[in-house]
Amino acid sequence: MKKTSQRLLGRVALITGASRGIGAAIAKRYAKEGAQVILIARTTAGLEDVDDFIREKSNGKSQATLLPMDLKNFEEIEKIGPAINERFGKLDIFVANASQLGNLTPIREIDTRSWQNLIDINLTANLHLIKTLSPLLLRSNAGRALFLTSGVSGGRAYWGGYAVTKTALEAMVRTWSEEMTKTKLKINLINPGGVRTEMRASAYPGEDPQNLPPPEDITEVFVKLAETECEIHGKTVNAQ
Repeated sequence: MKKTSQRLLGRVALITGASRGIGAAIAKRYAKEGAQVILIARTTAGLEDVDDFIREKSNGKSQATLLPMDLKNFEEIEKIGPAINERFGKLDIFVANASQLGNLTPIREIDTRSWQNLIDINLTANLHLIKTLSPLLLRSNAGRALFLTSGVSGGRAYWGGYAVTKTALEAMVRTWSEEMTKTKLKINLINPGGVRTEMRASAYPGEDPQNLPPPEDITEVFVKLAETECEIHGKTVNAQ
C-alpha cells in the first residue's frame, strides 16, 4: 500500500462556523490532510467559497459537504447526527467553532435578547450538537471533539455574555470529558489566542490586525488533537 503524508486520511469531520475565519481555515487544513469535511454555517456563499477552495487545491478530487444552518434552530441540529450516519456511516471529528461576540458592554446594560442569543449560539447549540453527534463519535475507532474557548473565560470586564457563555461552555465540556474518560473518545478545549479575524477586529477596533497571525497559522493544533494517535483528553490547549 502506498504511504501517504495525510494525517487525517479517511476521517470524517464536522466543523461549525466554517464559512470564514478560524472555522474556514480548519476546514481547508483538514481537507488537505485527507479528511472528508462537513461544514456548518449560516452563510451559504461563505461555505461555497470554502468548498471551491478545497476542490481547487485537490484538483477536483475532494469536496466538502455543506449544511447551511442557523444553530439556534435546535430541531434541525437534532437531525444532523442521523443525516451524517445515513450519508457517511460514521463521524470521527467534531470541531465546535461557531460563536458570536455580542456587544461589549457593562453587565447591567446587556440587552436580554442579546444575552439569550449568545446563550443559544455559544452554549445551548453545542449541547444539542453533543447530544446528536456523541453516538457517532463513540462508534469511531478514535472519536475526537474539539471546542474553542477564549482567554476571557472566567470573566472579564465589559465582555458580558461572551465571557459568561465561554465560561459555561468550558464547564460543560469538562463535565462531558470526565464522563467519557473510559471511552476512546478524546475531548479537549482549544484557546486560539489573538487571531486575525472579523470577531477580533470587532472586539479590538484599534488593534493593527497585521500584528496577529492569520487563522491558517494556528491550524496545526487542531490536526494534532484530531489524529488517531493523540491521547490528550480533558485539557485546555493553547493554539499559540
